[in-house]
Amino acid sequence: MAGRPEGGISLSTLLPQEFIRLKRDGKALPKAAIAEFVEGMASGSVTEGQVAAFGMAVFLNGMSRDEAVALTIAMRDSGEVLAWSLPGPVVDKHSTGGVGDNVSLMLAPIVAACGAYVPMISGRGLGHTGGTLDKMDAIPGYVSQPDNQRFRKVVREVGCAIIGQTGDLAPADKRFYAIRDVTGTVESIPLITASILSKKLAAGLGALVLDVKSGNGAFMAKPRDASALAKSLVEVANGAGLPTTALVTDMNQPLASAAGNAVEVTNAVDFLTGRLRDRRLEEVTLALAAEMLVSTGLARSQKEGVANARQALQSGAAAERFGRMVHALGGPADFLAKSANHLPKAPVELAVEARSSGYVRAIATRDIGLAVVALGGGRTRPQDEVDPAVGLTRLAPVGAEVRAGDPLCLVHARSDDDAKAAANAVLAAYDIGKVRPQPSPVVLRQVSS
Repeated sequence: MAGRPEGGISLSTLLPQEFIRLKRDGKALPKAAIAEFVEGMASGSVTEGQVAAFGMAVFLNGMSRDEAVALTIAMRDSGEVLAWSLPGPVVDKHSTGGVGDNVSLMLAPIVAACGAYVPMISGRGLGHTGGTLDKMDAIPGYVSQPDNQRFRKVVREVGCAIIGQTGDLAPADKRFYAIRDVTGTVESIPLITASILSKKLAAGLGALVLDVKSGNGAFMAKPRDASALAKSLVEVANGAGLPTTALVTDMNQPLASAAGNAVEVTNAVDFLTGRLRDRRLEEVTLALAAEMLVSTGLARSQKEGVANARQALQSGAAAERFGRMVHALGGPADFLAKSANHLPKAPVELAVEARSSGYVRAIATRDIGLAVVALGGGRTRPQDEVDPAVGLTRLAPVGAEVRAGDPLCLVHARSDDDAKAAANAVLAAYDIGKVRPQPSPVVLRQVSS
């Protein structure tokens, strides 16, 4: 029996409210008590209010590395933990979230085409950021939450599968994730760490690469906070037995020129087929691919990894993998060639015209994400339905030269009123001035320990 926390209550009878009180008062949480509380989250014996209170207590008081490792492992162990027997390395990537961040849709097939296996378990939109799972759900027929047998089959035969959490994988995190979204506790480093890593540990990975966003469109706006999160993730992942590295990347503007669900899928298809590749998006995607290939021994250096990833892209091998993955998970067989015929379209399109001439000096990226949420492309409550068709396309990047009347973007909306509201939000988010800003790097640093 482990020791007794303050108040003389044994761990085996520790009430949820007593567990919450320990963290509220800044006390260390015993490992066994963390496991007990997480078990209650998964079973439902811990109420939504208690989960929310615990989240706020952690948000305010933080967690030690050992507590974060214990929380991560407990959430991993709340469901099934996969094991793979494949002829190549198993690796995945996770992004902390941003606006226009559809990297996963290209990255998984690129890395698969280079010889790795990528069982990518993704999440839904959180706050102002888009969710990979919501993007995949925009594809008609695509089964984003298959049973584990189908998931395994697709990974084995195609090399990659982008899915959401099933009820069997880290169910405690699935519940916690939804509650955090609507209770103001999204930005807690220990909770982000445990949420991300519990799913990745449950996926049975051999290596993990993280894309930690920094900037005005990220949850961690300041570079030092993003670096702290990257360090936490890498330390906790390695502490839990999963070899992990991270890249800190810039999110001071939308990564792709599209923000929304179906529109980001279209952008990804264009990227894979070579019709359109946004420069910053390509740089981040190739850097992450190289990191994954190096971490699995499939490339000897970052330079070689980038070259291999670029070859998979240019040869069409990555696009072919994406098309096979979509079809294997229930989507149209001709999706890659005819995505425009299959993806939903919003009935109203409105060009947002610049009010003055000059250069795009800055973009309030979070406000762009919130404009998509307001259109219906995100959630304000866990149970909200997402409209896959709405969003923004042709977003002008920082540094672009515009004249008064030139389009800053194209709004895709359900109604004229929604389109006008989104247009006003976009205009307020764009700062246009007379001096062209200096270009900024998109990959800021690498964290390996």
